[in-house]
Amino acid sequence: MESTASECESFYHEKGKYKGILSWLMSTDHKRIGIQYLVALLTFFSVGVMLGLLIRLSLIAPGTFIGQETYNRVFSVHGIIMIFLFIIPGVPVAFGNFFLPIMIGARDVAFPRLNRFTWWTYLAGATLVALSLFAAGGAPDTGWTFYAPYSIRAKANITLAVTGVFVLGFSSILTGINFVTTIHRLRAPGMTWFKLPLFVWTLYATGWVQLLATPVLAITLVFIILGRVFGVGFFDPSKGGDPILYEHLFWTYSHPAVYIMVLPAMGIISEVIPVFARKKIFGYKAVALSAIGIASVGYFVWGHHMFTSGMSDTARIIFSFITFLVAVPSGIKIFNWVSTLYKGSIVGSAPIYFALTFIFLFSIGGLTGLIIGSLEPNLQLHGTYFIVAHFHYVMFGGAGFAILTALHYWFPKMFGRMYPERPAKIGWFILFIGFNVLYFSMFILGYEGMPRRYFDYPARYFPLHLVSTIGSWILAAGLAIIAGNLLRALFKGPKAPADPWGGRTLEWTIPSPPPAENFVETPVIRD
Repeated sequence: MESTASECESFYHEKGKYKGILSWLMSTDHKRIGIQYLVALLTFFSVGVMLGLLIRLSLIAPGTFIGQETYNRVFSVHGIIMIFLFIIPGVPVAFGNFFLPIMIGARDVAFPRLNRFTWWTYLAGATLVALSLFAAGGAPDTGWTFYAPYSIRAKANITLAVTGVFVLGFSSILTGINFVTTIHRLRAPGMTWFKLPLFVWTLYATGWVQLLATPVLAITLVFIILGRVFGVGFFDPSKGGDPILYEHLFWTYSHPAVYIMVLPAMGIISEVIPVFARKKIFGYKAVALSAIGIASVGYFVWGHHMFTSGMSDTARIIFSFITFLVAVPSGIKIFNWVSTLYKGSIVGSAPIYFALTFIFLFSIGGLTGLIIGSLEPNLQLHGTYFIVAHFHYVMFGGAGFAILTALHYWFPKMFGRMYPERPAKIGWFILFIGFNVLYFSMFILGYEGMPRRYFDYPARYFPLHLVSTIGSWILAAGLAIIAGNLLRALFKGPKAPADPWGGRTLEWTIPSPPPAENFVETPVIRD
C-alpha cells in the first residue's frame, strides 16, 4: 500500500469556526469525536470501578458499610454504567470513530454531522441516567436488566433511567448506520473487501448488529415506560401481561449486544498480534468471515439465558445447540491468533501483554459459557456467582482488556506521545493477578451454590468472599498504575514517531498525531 501523509499541524490544532472548548464540542472531525468518547467512557468506567469496590467491600461485612436497600441500588447502578455507558459503546465509538476512516483511507466518516449528533445523543442519554440517581424515588434498584414486573412496580426512579438507556440505544443505531455506510462507500482505491484491516471487518459486523438488534431493546424499554406512566400492562401479570415476554425481548437484544462489545475487541487483537509477532495474520479470510458468522448466529442464542424461566425441552435443546454453534467462529479466531504467534519473532512490548491476556481470559469466559450453555449444568449454576464470574471474564477479561490493549497500541498515534514500558508492564501484571483473584473465586462460590445479587450469605461463603474482595483491591491498584502511567505520558512522554511498532495498516503511514483531514492525497492500496 502507498499513502502520502501530511506534515501539517495535527488535528489538535485544527483552526475552525469555533475556539476553545467549543472547537471540540462542535467539531465534526471523527478523531476529535473519538477522543471525546474516550474521555467520557473512561470517566464512567472509573465511577463503575469505585461502585464495584464498594460492592466487594460490603460483601465482606454485610450491613457495616451500606444497608440492604443501598446495596441493591449500588450494584444496579454499577451494572447500568458499566454495560450501557462503557462496554456496549466502548470500542466502536472511541477507537472505531478515531481509526475507521484512517484505516480505509478516508478523510472522515460518511456522515460527519450525524457523527456529531450521535455524540450529543450519547451525552443526553448519559445525563438522563445520571439524573436518575438523584431524582425523587432514588437510584434504580432493579439490576441493570430492568426485569419486569419489578421494574414496573418499584418505587425507585426507573422511568428516567430507562429513558436514558433508550436514548443511548439511538446513539448506538446511528453509529452503526454511519460505520456500515462508511465502509461501503469510502474505501480507498484498491481497498477491496479482502484487503480491509480486520478491525474494520469487526466494526462492519458490529454495525449490522447495532442496526438490527438495538431497536428491539428500544421497543422493550418503551413498554416499560408505558407501564410505569400510563399503567399499560405489557409485562404485568395482574393486568394480563407476561413478564416472560420481557425476558424474551430483553435477551433478544442483549445477547447480540455481547457481540457489540466483543467483536470490535477481537478486531483489536487481530491487529495487534501480527504486528508484534512480526508475521501476517494466519488465515485472514477465516478471521474476517468468522466475525460475520459470530454476528449472524448471535441473534439466535438468547434463549440460553432463560432455561430456568420456563420453556419446552425442544426449545432448550435447540438454544443449547446454537450456543455451542456460535462458539465455533470464536474458536477459529483464537486458533488463528495462536497460529500467528507460532514461530513468530514476538516483540515483548506492552500491547502484546494485554492482547495475550485477552486471549487467555476470554478463552476461560468462552469455555465456561459452554458449561452454562449445557442444559444440566445450567439448571445447577443459573443465578449463582458462577454466572457473575463468567460474565466478567467475557466482558472485562474480553472487551475491557481489549480497550486497554487498544489504549497502549494506539496511544502514540492518538496523542503523539510514547509511554514508559516498565510501568505499563507492572500495571498489567498487577491487574492480571487482581482480576483472576477477584473473579475466579466467584466460579468456586457459584459452584458451591452462592446466589448472585444477595446482600448477605451463610458464614461458609465468607473465606471466598474475602479472597474476592482482596482481589478487587489488587485489580484497582493495577488500574491506578496503568492510568497514572498513561496520564503522565500524555503530558511528559517523548514525541512518538509515525510508526513506533512496525504496523502495516494506513494509520501508521501518517504523522502522530494525525493531521486534520488524515491524508493530503487519497492513498492507493496496492498490497
